[in-house]
Amino acid sequence: MSTGFLKRWWSISPNIHGKGFDGYAISPFSYGAIMLTFVGLGLFDKTDITVKGLRCIEKADAVFLECYTSRLMGTSIEELEEFYKKPVRPLYREDVEQHPDEILTLSKDREVVFLCAGDPMVSTTHADLRIRAAELGIPTAIIHAASISSAVCGLSGLQNYRFGKSCSVPFPQKNWFPTTSFDVISTNLAQRLHTLVFLDIQNDRYMTVPEAVALLVEMGKEKGVTIPLYVGIARAGSDDPVVRAGSAERMQSEEFGPPLHILIVPAELHDMEREYLERFAGL
Repeated sequence: MSTGFLKRWWSISPNIHGKGFDGYAISPFSYGAIMLTFVGLGLFDKTDITVKGLRCIEKADAVFLECYTSRLMGTSIEELEEFYKKPVRPLYREDVEQHPDEILTLSKDREVVFLCAGDPMVSTTHADLRIRAAELGIPTAIIHAASISSAVCGLSGLQNYRFGKSCSVPFPQKNWFPTTSFDVISTNLAQRLHTLVFLDIQNDRYMTVPEAVALLVEMGKEKGVTIPLYVGIARAGSDDPVVRAGSAERMQSEEFGPPLHILIVPAELHDMEREYLERFAGL
């Protein structure tokens, strides 16, 4: 994000009540508060936001949407803008991690909302941005929403207190095939803990459950270890989520449909967990 970009962007955005000082457009919903609020959007579409979060957006002078740690697959930025009745500026990894200064500068004079899919502080990137704001004396707040970390428990029936450290499976690159995720899974299994496995997102490429399982199988062959059971979930929060449990062979032959997908590697199951998976995931 180049220097001065935010000022140029807001100078051409809809300006119902004219411009405030420094040339920034003032939202008709602004009540003069100065702070940075992190608002979770939930799991799937524009209607997953809480009433509190929606009211915060209505009051905001500037609304940003973080678009790289996760995404709402049931909506678009254009639909969000129509729903909120104001512009929404997308932010990508470089904007948030390397060039957050302009967001923070704007937060010194205006009420700024930072939107993200799921619950705001699940990502360490968001926690870092909040710390930076605090160091500058900028008040911050969090408005929580549904998170995939809790939704998987309801969809799979796996008990939340039995989850260990989570991990991610990235798309391999030339001469780069990381196996850290398999090490995390192995450690959790040794402690009888489930593992939540996040799947890679790269621009418009979304890793699927079958792809992730195939990568874990390949890692297991290198280490001489076999994972006996997987649970795959697609489109959590939508009207048609898919939940399937089974072996690697079954997971790789299942059709999970459109993204987003997420994977669980369960440890030894409790009786109720097994019955839940049998009834709702075809175990």
